[in-house]
Amino acid sequence: AYAMTEPGVASSDATNISATITRDGDEYVINGHKWYISGACRPECKLFIFLGRSTSNEKNEKRHAQHSMILVPRDAEGVHIIRPLAVFGHIHDHAEILFENVRVPVGNMLLGEGRGFEIAQGRLGPGRIHHCMRTIGTAEQALDAIIHRVHQRVAFGKLLADQATIRQTIAEARMDITKSRLLCYLAAVQADDHGFKAAKAFIAMTKVDAPRICQKIIDEAIQIHGAHGVSQDSRLTDLYHHVRHVRLADGPDIVHLNTIAKEELKRRSSVMGTSVSGNNKNVKKFGKFDHLVPKVRARL
Repeated sequence: AYAMTEPGVASSDATNISATITRDGDEYVINGHKWYISGACRPECKLFIFLGRSTSNEKNEKRHAQHSMILVPRDAEGVHIIRPLAVFGHIHDHAEILFENVRVPVGNMLLGEGRGFEIAQGRLGPGRIHHCMRTIGTAEQALDAIIHRVHQRVAFGKLLADQATIRQTIAEARMDITKSRLLCYLAAVQADDHGFKAAKAFIAMTKVDAPRICQKIIDEAIQIHGAHGVSQDSRLTDLYHHVRHVRLADGPDIVHLNTIAKEELKRRSSVMGTSVSGNNKNVKKFGKFDHLVPKVRARL
């Protein structure tokens, strides 16, 4: 299991990760508090890939060269599984874990100290695309459920399949799935052709888009199913719980939106942009604003 997220800091900014990895002779001493570590509650889980701050690298001016990844056996002394964690009230295989003075051999360090983010980026790119592929498949399941339901139910003298509003919902769901699938494919092609770093904006786009459209389609499916859609007899509620959490997994929407915007803002004014935006020439002609100096705050 991958042990990264911490309850005491905003882990969406991974430079905040505060768990420590300290060299002591032929061992590393690990201390930290992690949570929502997926798979950690499963008996098959025997090993953690632990992300922490290397104390020997804390003075490195490069923020992304201060963290490391190291292998920690689950049965190592000092590893305490505090509790399983719920998602929307349902207990899953996620765990809250305390690491107290856990000692592991120096050979358990992955690639070397300070290379944690390098490893993470190698994992997160394909991991995000994989999330999106599965999420688009979930959207197909929800649409299949809609198709099944509307052929079975009659309301106001018509099959639901013959109601104009239902048909509009089905059509929009198919368009959303098709667009999302193509965006996911584009991100994968960009990653294959140019590498995951160069494809980061496309990966961010699909990571935001796929769970959004899937959640929308599941919500429509629940509406069409009525009370049955929120009952224990339907799997729609399970799909909804899962997809809502995907909008947080491997980075929340807002982080990916920021990545997309930063890539766009690297572009400067263009001839086309200037032409379309337009210009009020009277501002310069009459000079009533010449004395003003724009106040620009430093970008965070």
